[in-house]
Amino acid sequence: MTHAPLQDYSRFRFERDGRILTVTITSGPLNVVDGLLHDEMARLFIDLQADPDSDLIILTGQGRVFCAGGDFDWFDEMIAQPAKFRAIAHDGKRIVSTLLDLEKPIICRLNGAAAGLGATIALLCDVIIADETARIGDPHVKVGLVAGDGGAVIWPQLIGYARAKEMLLTGDLLRADEAAKMGLINYAVPAAELDAKVAELAGKILANPRWAVRWTKTVANIALKQLAVSNSDAAVAYEMLSNMTADRAEAVNAFRERRAPRLTGE
Repeated sequence: MTHAPLQDYSRFRFERDGRILTVTITSGPLNVVDGLLHDEMARLFIDLQADPDSDLIILTGQGRVFCAGGDFDWFDEMIAQPAKFRAIAHDGKRIVSTLLDLEKPIICRLNGAAAGLGATIALLCDVIIADETARIGDPHVKVGLVAGDGGAVIWPQLIGYARAKEMLLTGDLLRADEAAKMGLINYAVPAAELDAKVAELAGKILANPRWAVRWTKTVANIALKQLAVSNSDAAVAYEMLSNMTADRAEAVNAFRERRAPRLTGE
């Protein structure tokens, strides 16, 4: 039986196994972030917190991709009408804050590529377990945007500022096995072993008393929440500004056309 608010989603699927709730992103073959997914994600973690029938969340993507980042048709709309970007700014901040506010432990089952906001969501989870061939990165700069949706907060906390800034400023993607070696994620395992590893960690967490687990997570997230709050207003504002630059539109066109961008610095 699905808790009523969890029935009002079209971009997520929910499956229960005892007190474990698996949440699957279902936004097309690449699980891209479009307007509807962004809107639903802004309330998802509030509803997961309120769900009375779960003690642990597993977040994953359908098919062979976790979440490939922003939808290019949606990008075009926001470039043509910057007010549409402004309209989602509050939800952008709320996605990060409500994920960090979620008391229940959340495991990211990183089944495939995670980019941009997809990577941010994955890295804000409590434990990240990946298919070793999955790729993860934050290529905001490659499409002319500031990494304002939480990437600039969480990457430095996991791997330090030097490595994080290299990844954020190049927009390069890492293989999951590389990410695990540098401490960006917890585990990278062969695809055939992914579900067993997720089940192993879920079982270990659920074997402990509920409130000790939830409130330990809450305490551990206090510093992250403070950092996110202090960063988010300026980060989202800079991202909105970058959306209105000429190089933003050129970068998106070049990416779609699979060519080098002709950047002007404007």
